[in-house]
Amino acid sequence: MSIIQIKGLNFRYDGGFKDIFENVNLNIDTNWKLGLIGRNGKGKSTLLKILCGELKFNGKIIKNVEIDYFPFKVDEDKLTLKIIQELCMAEDWEIIKELNIMNFDIEALYRNFSTLSGGEKIKAMLVALFLKENNFLLIDEPTNHLDEQSKVDVENYLKNKKGFILVSHDRNLLNALTDHIMAINNSNIEIIQGNYSVWKEAFDRQNDFEMKQNEKLGKEIKKLERASKESKKWSNAAEKEKQNKTGSKESIDRGFLGHKAAKIMKKSKILEERKNKNIEETKKLLTNLDKVEKLKIVPLVYEKRELITATNFQIIYNKPLFKPLDFSVQNGDRIYIKGKNGAGKSSIIKAIVNKDTNYTGSLNIGNNLKISYVPQDTNNLKGSLKSFAIENKLNESIFRAMLVKMGISKEEMENNLEDLSEGQKKKILLGKSISENAHIYIWDEPLNYIDIITREQIENMILEYMPTLLFIEHDEMFCEKVSNKPPIILEN
Repeated sequence: MSIIQIKGLNFRYDGGFKDIFENVNLNIDTNWKLGLIGRNGKGKSTLLKILCGELKFNGKIIKNVEIDYFPFKVDEDKLTLKIIQELCMAEDWEIIKELNIMNFDIEALYRNFSTLSGGEKIKAMLVALFLKENNFLLIDEPTNHLDEQSKVDVENYLKNKKGFILVSHDRNLLNALTDHIMAINNSNIEIIQGNYSVWKEAFDRQNDFEMKQNEKLGKEIKKLERASKESKKWSNAAEKEKQNKTGSKESIDRGFLGHKAAKIMKKSKILEERKNKNIEETKKLLTNLDKVEKLKIVPLVYEKRELITATNFQIIYNKPLFKPLDFSVQNGDRIYIKGKNGAGKSSIIKAIVNKDTNYTGSLNIGNNLKISYVPQDTNNLKGSLKSFAIENKLNESIFRAMLVKMGISKEEMENNLEDLSEGQKKKILLGKSISENAHIYIWDEPLNYIDIITREQIENMILEYMPTLLFIEHDEMFCEKVSNKPPIILEN
């Protein structure tokens, strides 16, 4: 066991509006299974890059282990076995033993890395890193794009490992794999023992306590304000009465009244000091509470019951990707498509949204059906937010308001879209779709890189406004919560 010490860390990007980190002090045990969470744009990836030595910073990081980052760049023209051996210097039998744990096809070791599936690449890279000695791993979103079986394989493998920081927005995965959580909050970075659910319960409990304390102090402040005003009123009245007195007898009264006025004024100052102290106390409360506003979507109701119908449907790429499929999507349906990586899930969606896709069988799309589509990748996002809104015929004010609710600051909206984080880019695409009026919303892996708070916002929005929805998603909790029909299952 060793400790990674972070002392007095300060960091701001060149030309940035504010500090990403300010005087951060942390101790990280290299035996921990540490989950790293926080809203998009809070600095999770930045912290990983700092730990890896990719970014210059002010402060100190003291460590006696090597830190490795997943995923790493590789020469994809090399044999997979060669890539693993060059990184970890392990024997063939050791590599095969580790890969067998993840149900990896050993034959793929002797193929070029470029020929591997996405899931196979992830498995090979993880094994290469965990076979190294005296290293601490930074694992960034390992299950994005993985099908259900590959996700289970990776999860089971990581359960028996330790010494890593895991960045993930998948609540089930965080609960299954982590024994500590590091949360990048609005005002601090905290580490607690336990998994995501333990952290969430403690976080909510603290916010609930602070909300009650804030309400109590607020009532007391109002009470003190009234008492202070009343004291000032009496003090001023006594002082005025003193000034009106004349003669010897009145002189005695003036002394008495002056003493009375001073006493009341002193009481007023004490009340004012108590009020100001309480105001300062309220400023310390709720600093980490995100103001999570409701998202709103305004779906259209299609004139007919059925929107999409497929019969004996197959996607063809040299050969059929899956067995013939029959399915329909009706008004109010919320259905997800389920299948292995490469089974053709995204191809079905592309066929529906009129992309160039070869298929057999019939696919009937309702006349004048208005579709709002979120693609899987964000590669086409470029230029300013304003030009994006104009190009997509969006009400810019509504669009920007939606993005603010999803956690993108007004300052970040002034950046070029290609400079945003992957999570923020995905929010741009989701915000566009949510801002559109459509008969059906078709989303291809909408939650990749999206933070947990925004995931919950989207879940609640769907359950409140009940749009017709066809989607692909690997977040099991999300699928279970929002779907109201059995999934469309693709079989090879």
